[in-house]
Amino acid sequence: GNGCASAGPALLFVKTSRAGEQGRRFYACSACRDRKDCSFFQWEDEKVSETRLAAREEYNRSRQPSFTHRQNVERLKNFVLLALSQRKFCQDCQQLLLPSEWQEHSGHQFQCDISTAQLKTPSQLLYPLENKKTNAQYLFADRSCQFLLDLIIALGFRRVLSVGTPRLHEMIQSKASQDEDFSVRSLLLDIDFRYSQFYTEDEFCHYNMFNHYFFGGEAARETCQQFLYQNTGERVIMVTDPPFGGLVEALASSFKKLMSMWRETEKEGDNNQEMPVFWIFPYFFESRILEFFPSFSMMDYQVDYDNHALYKHGKTGRRQSPVRIFTNITPRMVVLPTEEGYRFCTICQRYVSSGNQHCEICNSCTSKDGRRWKHCALCNKCVKPSWFHCDKCNCCALQDHSCERTDAGCFVCGKAGHKRSTCPQLSLA
Repeated sequence: GNGCASAGPALLFVKTSRAGEQGRRFYACSACRDRKDCSFFQWEDEKVSETRLAAREEYNRSRQPSFTHRQNVERLKNFVLLALSQRKFCQDCQQLLLPSEWQEHSGHQFQCDISTAQLKTPSQLLYPLENKKTNAQYLFADRSCQFLLDLIIALGFRRVLSVGTPRLHEMIQSKASQDEDFSVRSLLLDIDFRYSQFYTEDEFCHYNMFNHYFFGGEAARETCQQFLYQNTGERVIMVTDPPFGGLVEALASSFKKLMSMWRETEKEGDNNQEMPVFWIFPYFFESRILEFFPSFSMMDYQVDYDNHALYKHGKTGRRQSPVRIFTNITPRMVVLPTEEGYRFCTICQRYVSSGNQHCEICNSCTSKDGRRWKHCALCNKCVKPSWFHCDKCNCCALQDHSCERTDAGCFVCGKAGHKRSTCPQLSLA
């Protein structure tokens, strides 16, 4: 077996060696790319001793949260009954505290007078987890979050499977609690178990999107399945915002499994349909996403984040945000805000950013980054405005690039025509 890390079943990787040499395969934690965060490592052909297995199980147990989700739900009920002056949150432990627990946290930093409004916006109460490869807790800016919710409602969806999108989930939950006519519901699937302190088992499932692992077992999987079941005709959309350092193929595998869970709930005759999806990811992963989901297309809308130095609105940081929406919804249905400079291209039949001019030769609005791109006749495609055609490399590149490109081919097998990431020898078992 492939063994289990504390984040659920491990994934199979290949340790690349010199071109042409066979890489050795190993299992490692699906969620943590850094061995400092999770030390799980096992060669594929390795026999693991009983002692090591027992030690691993003990380590995994030690990484379990202090309370179960069910216990956290009960704790929240008790916490809400407390007077405002008694509502304390331990910033060191990232935990809501009951009065009987104050003493054991006495040396810690507290946040006091936790209001009901704060309990409804836990993403602002909790510290963002900074490991960008596992958690990547860059949270949607209000502007982008509100746009997504408005778009979801305009498209006629009433249920949102929020996979790693806590800000969107809490915006939906908050509106639903304030307005009885607000009919949208959300289920949050997230690897951050701290959210279990604020949501019931019908509102949050502890989930690892890299290996499609429900930490709550069959009961949590059933919660998700029930949420996807459209018995009242309410349409469901999945919105996901994975860590940008994550493996696209692992994410795609999990998303396909969630989509097939939705398909299992569908009525007879709808089997050729896909669950509608908004996958939020940087534009430079476009070819990888389309490789796994050919029905998807990339929208021009720039998704902004609150706590990301580079991906904020406007031209600070690295120009504008490179984060986009990939979706299997018909592009012309995804209406982008004209007040933010988006316009409709009648030829492409989709909304594009103001700088994205239609190229008559490519017959497409070709810009990916919001700037106006230029057509290169020699490359026979549009390229970034800062690129120039290099006769030596026979392609466009930055003016000060190095022409010493190696044509050695794939780093794994040495053959030309593909890169390491798409090498057939890397296909996972």
